[in-house]
Amino acid sequence: MHYNILSELKNATRAKKDKITFPFTKMDFAILTKLVEHGYVKSAEKEAVGKKSMIVVRLAYKNKEAAVNDFKIMSKPSRHTYADYRSLPTVKRGHGLSMLSTSKGIMTGSEAKKQKVGGEYLFEIW
Repeated sequence: MHYNILSELKNATRAKKDKITFPFTKMDFAILTKLVEHGYVKSAEKEAVGKKSMIVVRLAYKNKEAAVNDFKIMSKPSRHTYADYRSLPTVKRGHGLSMLSTSKGIMTGSEAKKQKVGGEYLFEIW
């Protein structure tokens, strides 16, 4: 689940770890790919370990500070939150990132606004 990945990313950067691994899912890999594009994670690669596929994530640091400071989960299995592109807020006055699951795949809030699509509002990260 994406909220588990976010908490593990935050905890691993606080512990100054270099890399962490997760079981592979398409959604988690798409989310991590977007986080790589925006500099919150250095790299995310799919690797086969025996019969299982894993995602190996290398963590990013800016001036020895963690790139991931905190996050806020918007949708949970018990409460799904949906947003259209007009109602997407800016996160931390442009210093954060919002993530949505749309009909066109996983997108950031700014990408969803440009393409004029809404979807399930997953989380905010800064």
